[in-house]
Amino acid sequence: MRRREFIAALGGAAAMPLAARAQQSGPVPRIGYLSPVDRVAGFFARDQAFQHGLKELGYVEGTNIVVEYRFADGNFDRLPALAKELIHLKVDVIVAVVTQGSLAARDATKTIPIVMAGVSDPVGSGLIASLARPGGNITGTSSQTSEVVGKSLEFLKEAIPGAGRVVAFWNPANAVFQTRMLKEAETAAAVLSLQLKTFGVRNTSELDRRLRCDSS
Repeated sequence: MRRREFIAALGGAAAMPLAARAQQSGPVPRIGYLSPVDRVAGFFARDQAFQHGLKELGYVEGTNIVVEYRFADGNFDRLPALAKELIHLKVDVIVAVVTQGSLAARDATKTIPIVMAGVSDPVGSGLIASLARPGGNITGTSSQTSEVVGKSLEFLKEAIPGAGRVVAFWNPANAVFQTRMLKEAETAAAVLSLQLKTFGVRNTSELDRRLRCDSS
């Protein structure tokens, strides 16, 4: 699907004066917003940016547009079910946050437009065919964050030249994105002659338990 078709899905009448849109008859556009985390604990700034962008286009929630929010509260396993909820609500477009959220939306529908946000490697994760021509029903933004993992270890080595061992925590529940990040870290660690030890943690309780165990 071409990008201009996504603009139409979001409501291509954005250039129309707000007063004129307020008088239009027919269904109000409905957006599904799918995120793996809690609004307050996680991507609050990203949520605000999304809402601000809608306002800049003349859309006001509850007035001329409806947004159906679905947050997984850190439980990535809930994302497929939440994506299906949005499909059943017959949303016009889905905004899917990060890789796992975008994959859940992709698996739920092949027809409803999906706008991904903050996906590290959409091509490598199988979401799109290419950055120039995504194809299918998916478009959006890519953060390319996997590329900075090696640079982070380089900075660590520069800051602590004598460092020999590094611990990295990763979330198995966010398998696609985290696995790619882990591979990048392992490659960079080998180049920098660092011994990398990795631990999978799914929540803060597991993280606290692992930190206590390693420090004892």
